[in-house]
Amino acid sequence: MSRHFTHPQFDRFEFEAIPLNRDVFLMDEQWLPEWEATYLDLFKGKQFRNVGYISYAAVRNVTADALEISWYPNVFDRFHEVTVVLPRNAFVACIDVHDYDEKPHIFVKGEWLTALHLRPYSAFALIDAIGVKQALNQGQLSGSKLIALRDRIDRIADATPGVAFVSFADNLLLKANWFVGQYDSEVSYSYEPEALIRLFPQLASTYREVLGMSVYATITQGVNEYADLSLIHRSSSGAHVSLNSLGLPFAQLLSIDKAARSAIRSGRHGCYDLYIDELFFHSLRFKYGFDKHAQPNASYVAPMSSVPGKYYCTTADTILNNLDLTPTLIRRKRK
Repeated sequence: MSRHFTHPQFDRFEFEAIPLNRDVFLMDEQWLPEWEATYLDLFKGKQFRNVGYISYAAVRNVTADALEISWYPNVFDRFHEVTVVLPRNAFVACIDVHDYDEKPHIFVKGEWLTALHLRPYSAFALIDAIGVKQALNQGQLSGSKLIALRDRIDRIADATPGVAFVSFADNLLLKANWFVGQYDSEVSYSYEPEALIRLFPQLASTYREVLGMSVYATITQGVNEYADLSLIHRSSSGAHVSLNSLGLPFAQLLSIDKAARSAIRSGRHGCYDLYIDELFFHSLRFKYGFDKHAQPNASYVAPMSSVPGKYYCTTADTILNNLDLTPTLIRRKRK
């Protein structure tokens, strides 16, 4: 890299000095020579040429080993932000340009960027029944009721093939995979967080009708480290079930749940249907004019993050009544 970007109008940032909390572009290192060449031509008065493909991002934190990055897979029809980690060994260079309306470009290893675009991601919802301890003490949770609940959930799951359902009688975990895609692949953008929220009223009715209990849900989304594209894995005997995910999303769900319970007990906010991680909440496609920032919110300890997380408190009716149902068209992210 020493022979590149020696012109004085280039700013070159070392790994530890990368600008924080400002817009940057992620770019495959394969475009580095051509990108430099087109700017060198521009410095000589020649016409600028668009080069390569970019991904929108912002660096939030720098450690000795990695960059914590807010990545924006979709900036066209929803505000979709995902927290990802760029290891130091996948970093190539960070370059800015003097006196031009440009953003810093972070050139990265192609394998890492391709994996970022083609790997599976997941959205999770944890639905929890209210009043289980009291019902157990009063002998109201009979085996027949629990089997009836399981059968009802079976029917809902059978009608919803894009979502995995894992139940614990009084708890229900939902998982939905989604993909970002890349310009030169067959994988297309498939993020639809609204699907999990649309399921909530049907599941709430099921718990109310079968067990006589209300439910609430915590919801989040994030990176899935598994290369297996399937929602769930079962061993040949059926004795082993894998959700094809690290435990981090569950830790996040439990952290939100713990924070919400504490906030309710202390009176910082009331009881709601949904407690939604900030990144998931802001990614929802709301109608123009709906003030999503006015919804009640509170902080929680976000696992594996350098900054506190935030969750929003709301109801399924509030979300569903304010969704923008206009069909979407995702454009390619080309510079």
